[in-house]
Amino acid sequence: MTEQDTLTTEQTHTRAGKYLTFVLADEEYGLEILKVREIIQMMDITGVPRTPDYVKGVINLRGKVIPVVDQRLKFGMPEAERSDQTCIIVVNLGNVETGIIVDSVSEVLDIAEEDIDDTPAFGGSIDTDFILGIGKIGESVKILLDIERVLSGSEMGDMTSVLETNRAEGGERG
Repeated sequence: MTEQDTLTTEQTHTRAGKYLTFVLADEEYGLEILKVREIIQMMDITGVPRTPDYVKGVINLRGKVIPVVDQRLKFGMPEAERSDQTCIIVVNLGNVETGIIVDSVSEVLDIAEEDIDDTPAFGGSIDTDFILGIGKIGESVKILLDIERVLSGSEMGDMTSVLETNRAEGGERG
């Protein structure tokens, strides 16, 4: 077994596990359950100036200010009307908690390594680094996301900087 074979086996092994699945525009996605802190109903979101359009603003979750990203907009999909199924998944990204808005949450699935295929090659101009793999569950497929790459560290750092700048300029009133 070569070093590359060992690396590929380790990567496949680390992809197996429990995934929270959710829906965006009739497509199903999954993210590692260990990254999920909680799922909450939609709540009032306070807009923050000078943030990208997919950043809807911030919420106050039990005294903690958490940025919220509309996952549809982040993926270049059209914004959707909110329904009673629309919710926010709060995820841990290192030391930053972030909320992502999804159309609905489906279920938690335990996906074995043999049921996860590598991401297909779509050509050099299409970035798929944020996809861990494609989970095959019965006749359906779930796109398994690396949520830390979906919400990259530099974007989260920029968002935190904007929040801190707005606080310093009096954007947060007590």
